[in-house]
Amino acid sequence: MNTIEKAGGRPEAGNPGKAADTGDRVNAHSAVMTFGADEPLALDSGVSLSPFTIAYETYGTLNADKSNVVLICHALTLDQYAASTHPLTGKPGWWPFMVGPGLPIDTDRFFVICQNVVGGCMGTTGPKDNDPKTGKPYGLNFPVITIGDMVRAQAMLLDKLGIGDLFCVIGGSMGGMQVLQWAAAYPDRVFSAIPIATAARHSAQNIAFHEVGRQAIMADPEWKQGGYLSNGTTPGKGLAVARMAAHITYLSETALHRKFGRNLQDRDSVTYGFDADFQIESYLRHQGSTFVDRFDANSYLYLTRAMDYFDLAADYGGVLANAFRGTTSRFCVVSFTSDWLFPTSDNRQIVHALNAVAANVSFVEIRTDKGHDAFLLDEPEMFATLRGFIDSAARTRGLVA
Repeated sequence: MNTIEKAGGRPEAGNPGKAADTGDRVNAHSAVMTFGADEPLALDSGVSLSPFTIAYETYGTLNADKSNVVLICHALTLDQYAASTHPLTGKPGWWPFMVGPGLPIDTDRFFVICQNVVGGCMGTTGPKDNDPKTGKPYGLNFPVITIGDMVRAQAMLLDKLGIGDLFCVIGGSMGGMQVLQWAAAYPDRVFSAIPIATAARHSAQNIAFHEVGRQAIMADPEWKQGGYLSNGTTPGKGLAVARMAAHITYLSETALHRKFGRNLQDRDSVTYGFDADFQIESYLRHQGSTFVDRFDANSYLYLTRAMDYFDLAADYGGVLANAFRGTTSRFCVVSFTSDWLFPTSDNRQIVHALNAVAANVSFVEIRTDKGHDAFLLDEPEMFATLRGFIDSAARTRGLVA
């Protein structure tokens, strides 16, 4: 089992802790860091959050000069368990092909950190946690957060751990947004950056899909205006529908057809009713029901809103290139041909902005029919590309294998 430090525990600065042998592919150390009332998180909305806690996992060993740190930023409905067994589902971590001994993010070589974002529901302070002013769950009294707030909290944790610079910051989708925010807000702390299947701002189409999900949750009578935890209810039906709608956007039509087609679910003919006649219906219902077991409905509202508000250029005079002006970081931008949620055109806009300021940038479009979720799946071309980029950056950094 992972060793867990309870909320309120403070690892000694500069000593993230000795890894515990989990029996998984990697030695994982799970911990939390609590920031007191005298260490508030200043939010983009103009208010502050305090006290607050960040839950995180680490893999590998920090080297003597702390130059081998890789920060993994997770996507919307993921968490800090990138490479170890999830405590609620019992399933392996969500990036099994990327993180581990001998893999592109080599835990025998790098010290890897993955944090649950502010507003999340896996140990980092979010709307399901108690408001110290009332002693009851925040619910909708939790302040609205942004991608910038998430990254600011991550930087505060690294400061506590005595880690100044990052060898690499990497993530896909919402994680990729955090990577871009890191590169823009803390250019002197980021040696290399790998944004995958992401964008510098959310499109109208993506905002629309998120709004459908939010409305499904809020229309559930058990949502109770966000106060379901205090009322002992759960808006499970609404959250399941939100997950079902979102999950469709993570896949491609080709992948759906290949896996399900119009195949019927355990029957020879249609029922002329509204049961799950088709395999795809059964699959989506399963995705929705299992999601409810591990995710908080209000967190879903807050995190989707954070993605909607993300517009990196808006913070730099409306010109995306200005966000990266003067950067010395090296970038590798990755997109997928069948990703219609964050299409290649979105990723190319990032590349063009980096080219405009003569940044060190590589770009690869991976040919795959797996859709947006390809970055989480077995994609050998992506692994080879990222291994090559990371190894080259490591040599430049002086991190020998």
